[in-house]
Amino acid sequence: MKAEALPESFRETVELVCEPLAARAARLRQVRRRTLTLGICGAQGSGKSTIVAVTKRLLEKRGLSTVALSLDDFYLPKAAREQLARDVHPLLATRGPPGTHDIRLAGAVLDQLRIKGRVALPSFDKATDNRRPRGGWETVATPVDIVLFEGWCVGAVAQGAAALRQPVNDLERDDDPQAVWRTYVNDQLDRPYQELFARYQELIMLKAPSFETVLVWRTEQEHKLRARTGQGMSDAEVARFIAHYERLTRWILAEMPERARWVVQLDETRRPLPEVPLD
Repeated sequence: MKAEALPESFRETVELVCEPLAARAARLRQVRRRTLTLGICGAQGSGKSTIVAVTKRLLEKRGLSTVALSLDDFYLPKAAREQLARDVHPLLATRGPPGTHDIRLAGAVLDQLRIKGRVALPSFDKATDNRRPRGGWETVATPVDIVLFEGWCVGAVAQGAAALRQPVNDLERDDDPQAVWRTYVNDQLDRPYQELFARYQELIMLKAPSFETVLVWRTEQEHKLRARTGQGMSDAEVARFIAHYERLTRWILAEMPERARWVVQLDETRRPLPEVPLD
């Protein structure tokens, strides 16, 4: 992406986030001498996909083969989530929270990216709420030098059981009064997701100012989608959808900064705030 094609606010993000992140990844890869995987966590609308895409291009300019992998592309197919909704809890039909991803597939792809061969990268179509046919997946030669693994809950850890008792919003109070859904989500995060996250070497956090800001960002995204395509969720539908993410988003904002290798604090316009550079 050419710098002159970027808006001023994002040129600042390239300078303060993408360039130092690419430089550190390149240094770590040189020391490690095998595939380096970085976990990148950011709430909906935080700009993580764009940051990862630009960082990938910067690394490729350095001659490093780089794959950008999104947790979103590992959502379970719609039929599998509908089965979970019948077997465990109706809220599991909605993609997003832990328990709605194909963790085995994600782990297998991350493992394959480290060894010689070729691997197909899964792709999820949010418009149809289903995985794209395998024939349309991108394939890459492996091993690759660097994997940028991004997702809204990448690196998250489970809450204590006591925290699950009190609902955080109307969705939990009305649709999950016995805490069955949130307990299942928490249990998934506590076990299989930690095995997946153990595959990255460092965790980078894009920290939103608050959950309320995340709701604004996600609503803005949907407005742009409706303007572009004529289709999309209403503001009320967005609010209900984001309610599925609220508990874990608030927990990540409170807990993760103490563990992440680098926390990029964003303001309400997604601009990174000045802070100590990544070394």
